[in-house]
Amino acid sequence: MTSTPALRAVVTGASSGIGAATVRRLRAEGWQVVAVARRADRLTALAEETGAEPFVADLTVQGDVDRLAAHVEETGGLTSLVNNAGGAFGLEPVAQADVADWQRMYDINVLGTLRVTQALLPQLVASGRGDVLVVTSTASLAPYEGGGGYTGVKHAERMLTTTLRLELIGQPVRVIDIAPGAVATEEFSLNRFGGDADKAAQVYAGYTPLVADDIADVIAFALTRPHHVNIDTLVVRPRAQVSNTQTAKG
Repeated sequence: MTSTPALRAVVTGASSGIGAATVRRLRAEGWQVVAVARRADRLTALAEETGAEPFVADLTVQGDVDRLAAHVEETGGLTSLVNNAGGAFGLEPVAQADVADWQRMYDINVLGTLRVTQALLPQLVASGRGDVLVVTSTASLAPYEGGGGYTGVKHAERMLTTTLRLELIGQPVRVIDIAPGAVATEEFSLNRFGGDADKAAQVYAGYTPLVADDIADVIAFALTRPHHVNIDTLVVRPRAQVSNTQTAKG
């Protein structure tokens, strides 16, 4: 009789927002969780709160990703990878876009996801019931003015995810794309507007946006389906938001 492996997830971008909420939710459901982010102080606080294992790493640095993979293997492997680390920088038109902002977005959202997925995939296959879950965005589905950089990187991340789904046919690994719309977290829009709190607040004014716990709930749902069930792509928006450019505000 084959034993069921202990459920153990690596969650990236775990120091705030959707990542931290996902760590809390999975820990509440009894999972072992390795919480990965750059900010040691926030990870330490989250670990003390939840019992998750903190691991400080910069996912744009291959050496850090290699250390993470070695650590996970040495401490029991894993069943699930939640690729959540990412972010948006700038909202300028293409003609005025900052190339450095675009480079930074590609490094974090696309290449960071690629590095971690490549490094941990052998262990996910070996578990016999692996999951690669990627938090993309509705930005991956359609353009909007000022979003040329972010929609581009999220589309690339979605193509990485959906291509991997095809390439892993027959393997015991699910590949899941969760695409949130407007989610009010403490840092996403603040980072996008270079720390301008007033501009960040205006993004969510006049309607009820999603919050990090809403997306953590969806992530937990996808990961806890029977393993023959693959949530290929799940799009989740606030009721008020019907597209990337249309939101009912009262």
